[in-house]
Amino acid sequence: MPVKKYKPVTPGTRGMTGYTFDEITKSKPERSLIVDLRKSGGRNAQGRVTVRHRGGGHRRYIRLVDFKRDKHNIPAKVAAIEYDPNRTARLALLHYADGEKRYILAPMDIKVGDTLMSGAEVEIRPGNALPISNIPVGTLIHNIEVKEGRGGQMVRSAGGSAQLLAKEAILPRSACLQVRSASFVRIVMRPLARSGTSITEMSSTAKPVENAIWVFAQLSAVLR
Repeated sequence: MPVKKYKPVTPGTRGMTGYTFDEITKSKPERSLIVDLRKSGGRNAQGRVTVRHRGGGHRRYIRLVDFKRDKHNIPAKVAAIEYDPNRTARLALLHYADGEKRYILAPMDIKVGDTLMSGAEVEIRPGNALPISNIPVGTLIHNIEVKEGRGGQMVRSAGGSAQLLAKEAILPRSACLQVRSASFVRIVMRPLARSGTSITEMSSTAKPVENAIWVFAQLSAVLR
């Protein structure tokens, strides 16, 4: 997402930056994928104010984002790039071939009309989700599963990416990632008895896969 600089017409605007929102293609969220964001107003269970100066603000909705990407081998078309007030990253609205709609974190270099997929043998391209065992070393990834079946928990903010540096074949199998802080993270990759824990919808015809590493990650960096 492009960043704009403001003219220093006041001391407060000197050095001030903001987003241009040029990448946004849809202003209203998908009604079937939002729920109300409930706020406490600083009150506890008895209704008494326990934290002062809470309350007000514009009404917000929680977008239901698909961090698991467990809809395997079903093509999805990018219908829109949307703004989410609850996170720094942008969201991409996917229309699957079977009619289902889902939000995902919008990676860089995807546009409206692109086709994305998730699965073990999908193409290596931004926006697709694969097991880490099937991703080449050196690839930039985001939305990384840490524990099997929980969905992406690492590298989800705008501009974030991790680089896959190495994959070890010695048990327990693991992958070495370098994150934005320049630190190294080791993820233990567990072999599963079946295909389908990860990042897009589980297929009812999934066949057992022996010695497959099903810790998923989404390719490319997150759009910022």
